[in-house]
Amino acid sequence: MSIGVNSASYLILATGGTAGTYYPLGGAIANIANKRIPGMNMTAQATGASVENMRLVSSGEVDLAIVQNDVAYQAYNGEEAFAGRPIKNFGVVSALYPEVIQFVVAADGPIKTWEDVKGKRISVGAPGSGTEVNARQVLGVYGITYDDIQEQFLSFAESANAFKDGHIDGFFVTGGVPNPGITDVSTQHRIKIMSVSEEKMKELTAEYPFLAPVTIPVNTYINQTEAAYTPAIMAILIAGNHLSEQEAYDITKVLFENDGELALAHEKGKSITLETALDGITTPLHPGTEKYLKEKGVVQ
Repeated sequence: MSIGVNSASYLILATGGTAGTYYPLGGAIANIANKRIPGMNMTAQATGASVENMRLVSSGEVDLAIVQNDVAYQAYNGEEAFAGRPIKNFGVVSALYPEVIQFVVAADGPIKTWEDVKGKRISVGAPGSGTEVNARQVLGVYGITYDDIQEQFLSFAESANAFKDGHIDGFFVTGGVPNPGITDVSTQHRIKIMSVSEEKMKELTAEYPFLAPVTIPVNTYINQTEAAYTPAIMAILIAGNHLSEQEAYDITKVLFENDGELALAHEKGKSITLETALDGITTPLHPGTEKYLKEKGVVQ
């Protein structure tokens, strides 16, 4: 909650699970904001990620959040988890980095094709997460629904542990590459990240214009011997409209003007640039962000 005390700003930044990318990146952003913005006291908070984060921002329980751009789009337009209940009281601060939809199976396991997924024990991500939304999108293009699988709603860390223990046959992760949970699994198991065919990728991107194809190279993870062709989205930083224009301006400024400190604090900090600030953005900017980006010539 944003509270002004002696010109201080006490802000909460909602992130994701502790085994994902949002939580450590959010912590790095908070630390740099606290150091570089006078009176700033920002705290990164672990959450169930994108869908939950949109609701937390809307209710004013948190002030900022990292979310997937597709979830922000769905919230703004009242689709998917937000059907009939659109959320419009937020503004985008910046695109952060591309997030890749990764479906992990054992290289020598029972799942060789997407048809093999039917009947298997699959973790589709934490309840209320963007990963779970993406799992349904990708499975859907192959004609697979939850009626066809034994779905489990596990966080990244829970998915990794369940896979290592043989309790699930595959799991979805939407996150930066490499993802810590998948890296953990790959140290003990030969893994494969399932590729989406070019034909199905065209269907996916036609239906969901915020998705774009990417390739995960061989050996991105230990024991990963095949490249993967799979969809990606953008992780973005949003702020509730209750955040003042000055607060949003200051936070936007420190995202792009930190002398490389953010890139040193977290690998994904290297992806946060003025040139890519609007990549994949399909909803309105926060007024404070718009002011800063106009000064920099990014927004006309």
